Amino acid sequence: MWCVQIITAGSNLGRMNTDTVTTYLVGGAVRDELLNLPVKERDWVVVGATPDDLLTRGFRPVGKDFPVFLHPETRDEYALARTERKTAPGYHGFHIHAAPEVTLEDDLQRRDLTINAMARDAQGQLIDPYHGARDLEARWLRHVSPAFAEDPVRILRVARFSARYASLGFRVAPETLNLMRAMVVNGEVDHLTPERVWAETVRALGESRPERFIETLRDCGALARIFPELDRLFGVPQPLVHHPEIDTGLHTLMALTQAVRLGADVVTRFAVLVHDFGKGATPPEEWPRHLGHEDRGAELVRAFCQRLRVPNLHRELGVLTARYHTHCHRALELRPGTLLKILQALDTLRKPQRFEQFLLACEADARGRQGLENRDYPQADLLRRIYQAISGIQARPLMEQGLSGLALAEALRRERLATITEARRAFTSVGC
Repeated sequence: MWCVQIITAGSNLGRMNTDTVTTYLVGGAVRDELLNLPVKERDWVVVGATPDDLLTRGFRPVGKDFPVFLHPETRDEYALARTERKTAPGYHGFHIHAAPEVTLEDDLQRRDLTINAMARDAQGQLIDPYHGARDLEARWLRHVSPAFAEDPVRILRVARFSARYASLGFRVAPETLNLMRAMVVNGEVDHLTPERVWAETVRALGESRPERFIETLRDCGALARIFPELDRLFGVPQPLVHHPEIDTGLHTLMALTQAVRLGADVVTRFAVLVHDFGKGATPPEEWPRHLGHEDRGAELVRAFCQRLRVPNLHRELGVLTARYHTHCHRALELRPGTLLKILQALDTLRKPQRFEQFLLACEADARGRQGLENRDYPQADLLRRIYQAISGIQARPLMEQGLSGLALAEALRRERLATITEARRAFTSVGC
């Protein structure tokens, strides 16, 4: 008979112990603890047990592909030790073997990176058969075994870990990067599903250095296969007077860095990532100018989002940012009528939060240029002032004058234009 130790708040480790059943803390919790980072969740591996053993103790099964269970009190994930054998291309083509005879070392060997292939036993002793602690110290992201090449999702995960830990000095080990390149050449990456690509991408955008996600994918050749619209930006020149960094791809990554610096949320970071897609479709004979790239970009963003099944919030802001970011940059010189059309296109009065996200994306774009990272961006302040001014204009007083239909719409338009004119005059009179 074996027992389950119930984990309570404040417990560092739970275990199931008999002569043959043992539970180990594994993966990210061990890694982040060694890095002195907050541990957000704890995962466990159970060695020597069967699914029935966990079910009889109140654990709830989750997932269909392999035996994972939720602890009845803590809701931590407990997985039976398992091995995997490749049976078909892609990441669904695996045979999962979970049985009492599978050892902890067997289970750890199937993991992606050495820093994720460590465990602690019930006494807190580190178990590290693949030298993850050594790679943590040396700041390497290194694959555990050649089996890494069997799962294309691992390319995305390595890129995401690059984004997460770049600020700590982590980089991809040369042999792992070479393996990732071979996987791309062999076509493994082409089997990634849109849902998985997006899931890893949106998580990477939330990391402290999301530009490293893109750089890592580009280094191994996966960017051209997964995000061709983004890959095409690299090597495309822009006018030096506006873009001292010249390269459009480099500018995109610099703008993404500025978005993080400005505190942008993930939806806004996505808009920054896709805002210049249209420049990748400019005919080379027109370089370095990119006339009409805004409309081209909006259509490319829309197709990109459809392909990857991107949520509506991200898609809408991405399309609007691609189409109107240059209008925002020129806000100080545009006519009142044009400014009103922009605010209406953005649906500003009904969606003020999205309006703020748009302004932040445009500011990140303006600052994402070599030597201009700290430039002021008064255009956003002007548009905010205009929004605040016209948001106070109500239709009711005009309706009470007997106006309706087209007459009411035209009267509202005239009043808003007059308000925009006055708001801009007041703004410029104080020197922005």
